[in-house]
Amino acid sequence: MIVVLSQGCAANFGDGEKIARILSRKAEVSFTFPEQTNDTDSASNATPEAFFLNVCTVKGNAGAIKLLRKVVNAYPNVPVFITGCAPKDFREEAVKVTDKVKFTSLKEISPGTSPGQVIQAGKEVLRESPFVGIVNIEEGCLDACAFCSTHLVKGRLHSFAPDAIVNQVKSLVDDGCLEIQLTGQDCACYGFDIGTNLAELTQRILTHVNGNYRIRLGMGNPRHVLNYQEALLDCFTDERIYKFIHIPVQSGSERVLKAMNRRHTAFDYATLAHAFTERFSKFTLSTDLIVGYPGETAEDFNDTLELLKSTRPTVCNITRFVARPGTVAARLEESGEAVPDIVKHERSAILAEAFQKIALENNREWIGDECMVVTEKPGHRNGTTIARNEAYRPVALLGDFPAGKTLRVRIKDAEAFALLSY
Repeated sequence: MIVVLSQGCAANFGDGEKIARILSRKAEVSFTFPEQTNDTDSASNATPEAFFLNVCTVKGNAGAIKLLRKVVNAYPNVPVFITGCAPKDFREEAVKVTDKVKFTSLKEISPGTSPGQVIQAGKEVLRESPFVGIVNIEEGCLDACAFCSTHLVKGRLHSFAPDAIVNQVKSLVDDGCLEIQLTGQDCACYGFDIGTNLAELTQRILTHVNGNYRIRLGMGNPRHVLNYQEALLDCFTDERIYKFIHIPVQSGSERVLKAMNRRHTAFDYATLAHAFTERFSKFTLSTDLIVGYPGETAEDFNDTLELLKSTRPTVCNITRFVARPGTVAARLEESGEAVPDIVKHERSAILAEAFQKIALENNREWIGDECMVVTEKPGHRNGTTIARNEAYRPVALLGDFPAGKTLRVRIKDAEAFALLSY
């Protein structure tokens, strides 16, 4: 048995599933860490042949190193292969944990394999969830954000062929997937290198893939979406598209955005945010914000807070800045522009409080509505299940339901992070 463990974003999990499918041609593959028991005869105690750790280091190396230590401590003699976002500084740290680790990539595991070739027609599609199909539509990006180390690993944009993507989606839907996640490092620039775009790809899938499924579009930078904004808005009129979009702005300060080399403005983001939320009722807007970027002033932070309040996202990933070695931002911090940690914590707390108030108000708009949901996983509270509605909002149900069950429910209450049907 080979164990494949992924971390981070949907794109990384999509790569992990592709790796697993390739490896499954030679051996049994598992996506879960093999916990040892006291039963010496148990099959679960079988020692894996190898571990493939598909790591994420976007917010630092700690999580990836913790996973590596867990594997090495439990199975010191089992080979460990590392792929994913593994920049130079992480590799240097990893070899200090064990000198037996080997670094690889999807391309090295199966040279010349395209996304469509990973799935074989007529066969069950190996994936972590039986009802969610992750489809990587591109690798790399067209940006070089000053704080990001991912582009140092993933490189420039490489879009996969539309026909291969459509065939992969069809195979996943035919195999029972109710949710298709189109993902990549930056989905918004998909196709710019091959003469197409995300809106055209989405319409192509909707035209050629029949069935009971919904598509969730992955993260995309604002400046690219502006190139085909109206065509993408039209895509969302199809009920097979979740009324959800993730467009990270990172800061509301034009000065900080320039320092970040984000190449969009706060106005660009606000334009898109209002376009989606005004055209579609109860649309789910998701964004990302970084606080404490080197040189960020109180005025810069206030601009970010005001942008949050004016665009009113229902999902917001708030991150305190952490310098990644080898990036422009790390050099800025080293030059004396670092924001003190205490200030970062204060600002992130202010943003979190404002965001949660907005999210709660947004979710309360659903109270009294009936909606169709698809169950996803057990809830955090005992005896509850989390489902997703048409806007990809999490809906907490009372009762234990199997994943993939479609139900009609009434929303009776709301919290900042979920709708409640009980």
